[in-house]
Amino acid sequence: MSAYKHFSKLCSSFANLSLIRPSLNVTGHGNGIPNHSKVVCLAASGICTTPRNHDLMEFFDDKENWTEQRVKIGRAWKLDELRIKSNSDLHKLWFVLLKEKNMLLTMEQIYKERHKPMPSPERIYKVNESMQNIEKVVRERNKAYWELETGQYKEKTEDTYNGFGLPYKRKLREHTIPKEISLQHRKARVLKHKMVVDNDVINFLKLYNEKQEKKKYLMSSKLRYKHVCGLFRRFENIDEEALKAEFPDVDIEKAKRDKMSRGPRVNMY
Repeated sequence: MSAYKHFSKLCSSFANLSLIRPSLNVTGHGNGIPNHSKVVCLAASGICTTPRNHDLMEFFDDKENWTEQRVKIGRAWKLDELRIKSNSDLHKLWFVLLKEKNMLLTMEQIYKERHKPMPSPERIYKVNESMQNIEKVVRERNKAYWELETGQYKEKTEDTYNGFGLPYKRKLREHTIPKEISLQHRKARVLKHKMVVDNDVINFLKLYNEKQEKKKYLMSSKLRYKHVCGLFRRFENIDEEALKAEFPDVDIEKAKRDKMSRGPRVNMY
């Protein structure tokens, strides 16, 4: 118990003191060496650096603006102004704008419920424009960094499926509601599960894949046919038997008579 009283007394004594500042007493020595032995204790001043906390009033506009018809505001942040700022400044400015946006959206909802016009509603658009400009600057810096480090830049994507069951890459974006409690995300998951087991989707994908394979085969056969025509055009005395063995699926006689096979020689059609 005595130790606790001693600790409390020590804390109370430090509460009334500030930083110790040594005084310089040059006249105390004849050689002009300052004397640091004298210590002056200054009383602590009532300065508080903690920001004011308005609780829920942070989500509302100033009371002076509640009855005003118009509020004086500035313009949105431009790209050239944001490009010269550091990443730390952009990070701080982003949260300042986010706080302002939350306040403006809250006030907009209140004025809608009371059927009154909101003073200077263009503030929301200017805040959104500033936040979009910050995102553009951040993307520019990310693109420059990744192109410098890896030589390529791609935004993050997610592999998903559309309503027909076809895969595609979806760009990721921010959501105000987490996906764990988002009703839209749950509906998308249910739809994705239905697409896997739905008979119509399965039949569609079967026919679609068959069509894609047929396109690949036709494209490859056309390329081989053009290649054979090019060989006839370049070489006059080419061995046709060797071509038939190399390209069994290509009609050699048809390729020989094709106009694409005409070269600097006269073909015998």
